[in-house]
Amino acid sequence: MQPNTMTSMNITKCGTAPSVSGPSEYFSGTVRIDAPFAGEPPARAGGATVTFEPGARTAWHTHPLGQTLIVTAGVGWVQRDGGPVEEIRPGDIVWIAPNERHWHGATATTAMTHIAIAESLDGSPVTWMEKVADEHYQGGLAISK
Repeated sequence: MQPNTMTSMNITKCGTAPSVSGPSEYFSGTVRIDAPFAGEPPARAGGATVTFEPGARTAWHTHPLGQTLIVTAGVGWVQRDGGPVEEIRPGDIVWIAPNERHWHGATATTAMTHIAIAESLDGSPVTWMEKVADEHYQGGLAISK
């Protein structure tokens, strides 16, 4: 029997990719993105570990095939358009349906880290929209316009 010469598994070692700041076009506050990953085609899944400092959050956005968030540290908020702001904590898993307009991030006083996983459709995993306004975010009262 000959050894398998094709590589079918890839291990990315922790610390081999530098942390990056969340782009200000899509995030409010201080956001750090670590360990971004994407599958090799035909796989479509990708994601990253994202840390939001207190008060930091995403802009409103959607995902064509949905998104899964796995909270690993801190306390955060998530809101779907028209719904209440929900508190999320370590161990919580949030499923956001395809094309559901939403935002997520830290609470006003506590940082939050989650692993975010989404699949791409036609090469894109996300559609970004306007930022969550500060006056709506304060105290967990974010309201969609």
